[in-house]
Amino acid sequence: MSSAPLIVKPHTKDLGDFAVRRLLPAASVKLVGPFIFFDHMGPADFAPGRGIDVRPHPHIGLATVTYLFEGRILHRDSLGSVQSIAPGDVNWMVAGSGIVHSERTSPEDRQHARRLHGIQSWIALPRAHETTSPSFLHIDKSRLPVIRRDGVEMRLIAGTRFGERAPTPTFSEMFYLGVEMSAGSAFELPAEHAQRGIYVVEGDVTIDGTALAPYHMATYSNDATLTIRASTAARVMLLGGAPLDGERLIWWNFVASSPQMIDTAKERWRKQDYPPVPGETEFIPLPER
Repeated sequence: MSSAPLIVKPHTKDLGDFAVRRLLPAASVKLVGPFIFFDHMGPADFAPGRGIDVRPHPHIGLATVTYLFEGRILHRDSLGSVQSIAPGDVNWMVAGSGIVHSERTSPEDRQHARRLHGIQSWIALPRAHETTSPSFLHIDKSRLPVIRRDGVEMRLIAGTRFGERAPTPTFSEMFYLGVEMSAGSAFELPAEHAQRGIYVVEGDVTIDGTALAPYHMATYSNDATLTIRASTAARVMLLGGAPLDGERLIWWNFVASSPQMIDTAKERWRKQDYPPVPGETEFIPLPER
């Protein structure tokens, strides 16, 4: 990233019942700190009986972070974890050497009309931790540090910022915050980390006087203190950290520092050599590409 901000536009994917706006990776920006993937899900409204059904699929070399604004998702994985995530909570899944998981709307939640809205991101692991043992951690929103400014409430999802540290067990220097702003509020974002990203979920927001439209991300690699201002009620995500220790490859759901690791993961999934997700009988086949 250059010293001037780079603006990343969303690439929208229609998944049938709902849309996902993908910001990372982009042609102009592959990574922001360790963030290698950033998806904005919804908002999507589901009629009774409907919901999401992401069948079991594998990951390596990354940690996934799920953070919701509305709705709930039921997570299951090959470690035996079964966890519903609600707005403001964090699901932190470390894939490392390999994990399989599914994400669905629970039978209970399908009984009523529901809205789903949130962010899912991937954090690339440093080379020293690429093949760490997989793990899963759910963090209730009550455990996340909250930073308040006049008209601004920031919840620290992962990493360190503004003198606070989240309980999320990260592997590199990073920060990730969900920010809610009231109309007319503003706050400053100092250059505590080498790379920073600002994503507008909703609302009218400016950065140093320049408008940033909803569903767009501005990325920075300078040492300037940025002033973020909202003229309406707004929701913003802040993310970034230290540059990753080298290039990463992405193929389907696999992130790795070498093509050999990707090839091994492909073959394992083709042979169904990963541990299964208890209670699941389906899976997403390996893409033929």
